[in-house]
Amino acid sequence: MKNFFLILVFAFLGMGVQAQDSAKWRKNADTSLFGASNAPSRSDYLDQFEDAFQTLNKVSLVTNSFIMTDAIQLHLLESDSAISILKDRLNSGDRGQNIRNLQMYNTLVDALDKSMTEYNASLDNYNDKLHTIKNQIRDMRKDSLVLKAFKDSSLHNQFSTQLQQLHIKWKRADSLMKVNTALINTLKAHVAANSIVLEELLYQTDGLLRTVSAKAFGKERRYIWETRSGTTGPGPVLKANFQKSVDAERKLTLYYFTNTRSKRFWLYFTGIIFYCWVWYNFRSLKKINRLASLDSLKLLYVNSRPIIATLLITLSLAPLFDLHAPAIYIEVTQFLLMLLVSVIIYKYLGKPLFYGWCVFLLLFLLLPIIRILGLPMFLMRWYNFVINIASILLGWYYLSRNASHLKAYWLFRWVVRFYMGLNVLALLCNVFGRVTLSQIFGSTAVYALSQTVSLGVFVRVVEEAFLLQIQASRIRKNYPEAFEVTEISRSLHRFSMALAIVLWIIVLTTNLNIYDGLSDILTSIFTARHVVGSLPFSLGGIVLFLGIIWVANFLQKYIAYFFGDTGDDAAFDDKGQRSRLLVTRLVLLVLGFLLAVAASGLPIDKITVVLGALSVGIGLGLQTIVNNFVSGVILIFDRPLRIGDTVEIGDKKGRVKEIGIRSSTLLTDDGAEVIMPNGDVLSHNIVNWTLSNNYARVVLPFTLDRSVEISNLKNELLGVVKANPGVVERKEPELVLGNVTSKNIEIRIFFWCKDFSRVSTTTGEVRTAIYQQLEKMNIEAE
Repeated sequence: MKNFFLILVFAFLGMGVQAQDSAKWRKNADTSLFGASNAPSRSDYLDQFEDAFQTLNKVSLVTNSFIMTDAIQLHLLESDSAISILKDRLNSGDRGQNIRNLQMYNTLVDALDKSMTEYNASLDNYNDKLHTIKNQIRDMRKDSLVLKAFKDSSLHNQFSTQLQQLHIKWKRADSLMKVNTALINTLKAHVAANSIVLEELLYQTDGLLRTVSAKAFGKERRYIWETRSGTTGPGPVLKANFQKSVDAERKLTLYYFTNTRSKRFWLYFTGIIFYCWVWYNFRSLKKINRLASLDSLKLLYVNSRPIIATLLITLSLAPLFDLHAPAIYIEVTQFLLMLLVSVIIYKYLGKPLFYGWCVFLLLFLLLPIIRILGLPMFLMRWYNFVINIASILLGWYYLSRNASHLKAYWLFRWVVRFYMGLNVLALLCNVFGRVTLSQIFGSTAVYALSQTVSLGVFVRVVEEAFLLQIQASRIRKNYPEAFEVTEISRSLHRFSMALAIVLWIIVLTTNLNIYDGLSDILTSIFTARHVVGSLPFSLGGIVLFLGIIWVANFLQKYIAYFFGDTGDDAAFDDKGQRSRLLVTRLVLLVLGFLLAVAASGLPIDKITVVLGALSVGIGLGLQTIVNNFVSGVILIFDRPLRIGDTVEIGDKKGRVKEIGIRSSTLLTDDGAEVIMPNGDVLSHNIVNWTLSNNYARVVLPFTLDRSVEISNLKNELLGVVKANPGVVERKEPELVLGNVTSKNIEIRIFFWCKDFSRVSTTTGEVRTAIYQQLEKMNIEAE
């Protein structure tokens, strides 16, 4: 008990001492080391200033990216001038009803409206960028540290340098923001105002065109013989109208071509490629002194400097690249084309025909002149009346006085009749007050005839360019010069004629003012969606699918012509090219199919169903076709035989002439062509004599008298064999003893022939040389 009491006393004393020590420690300790503090440090302020500087620096970067604002300002001023001219021309009375002018105005309004849409999109993009940077600056201004640095005098003194820089950057950024915001708003307002005016002009031109089309068959004007009351002299009016019309035409045309350069880029590119292509072929033949090989092609329009031919190709293709060009562009293009045709055909037409063509050129030139003059309607009608009469007489002169010269040009005779018929219709419509129809028929007649002549030359130029390519490729590859020109020309003629017919129809429908209507009708027909079961489709998708497949098949069929391979025996020895062409054909077919499927818009899951149904058909009755197709692919890529190889397949022997998708063709020594399905080819053992090389081993047996010393004869005979150029040098010929009797001894000479296809020739040459050598040595041989 006593001990327990002592323990308690000492415990209380220890606790007191510990409490005193603890109090003393709390008094001397720095409690801030363990306390929580939210006061920002200097580095926090500097980080915030850096973020603010970066945000303000973005303003100049963003505004400097507005590179289109100056160009948009300039284009808007030009568009204001064009819009003013269009408004004046559309409200100018009789002259505004000219069908060619209305088409041009409609095209220009469309181009202007498209430009306004592009400008508005660019300005909206710029405005979005400004809005984004404004939001970032607004968030920066709400930052507490930056505001505290401005308000607190001690912090202001501490960060005076940073605050001064921030103030300068703020003023610069604010100025840039205000200037660019005002500029973009002004430009957007300008674009919006122009868009409203253009929408009205577009509605007006569309209405006038519809009105013209609707009233074209009705009586628009008084009969041509009826006098006009209150008519004054046309002199001052004509002069004023002419000057005004010329200025307006020049400004509108300049604006159109300035803002639609991209439409004609591929046209110019095509012309440059055509020139370089023809020039290169002539140059390559000239370098090897083989230009005489072109004499058999009888090239008329293509030469070593194909400037005229290139311009003719470019101008002929112009309608494809700019379907809605202004009237002046179409007229100038066609007139230049006719001048080029005149230069080309001058040598080949007789004087009567050429003089008549020059008269036609003059009549053609009068059409744009009358349109630009801005004549009053009654004067324009009388001028057109005279032109129609002259055109009919010209056509009659061609058909009656030059019938013998035109016998070979049956198509031209029909077009001249078409030209006369349209001029008769134009004359009658003009007389009876159908002015619009008269203008349409008159211009269509001129363009139909001029396009027929120029496209006829165009077809010939395309054919000659391709024939030149074929011949130049054959010469560069050391093929024989002669090839089947007639059949190839027929194929090229069909292709170029198809392109020419498309161009002719486009120009014809444009001049008849039915192109847009036909285009809208065909577009609605081909884009309409149809559903069969659960499969949606459109006629346009089907036509596009078939069209791409046809183009792919056309390319794979005729691409060999481009490399000089016309399918004859000349290209057999160039196995590498034939094999590459074969792979290229297969790739074209596969890519064409995949592209056709993608372009047609057919859903992939539905195509899978079709392929599943097709697999059922394969299982039922198409095994052979699929087997041949797959075998053809294997032959193309595995290459157990190549075009030009000499092979034995079953009981057939010959050279491989063609490897197709379904079948392959062997050319026998007798000249027969054996067509074998690819499945049968792979199912037989293939003996390929020329797979790795063209060598062939030959054995020549000779029977000599027993008395002949073979050791002295061996070197002489083997030297004769080596001297033949058709014998492989690096494979030594051999002389081997055969049967030996009491009277005779048989020797066999083995050697390798370089070319398997010349085995018979080389063997005969070597045999003859050996006999001659034996005769010189007075040795008889059998």
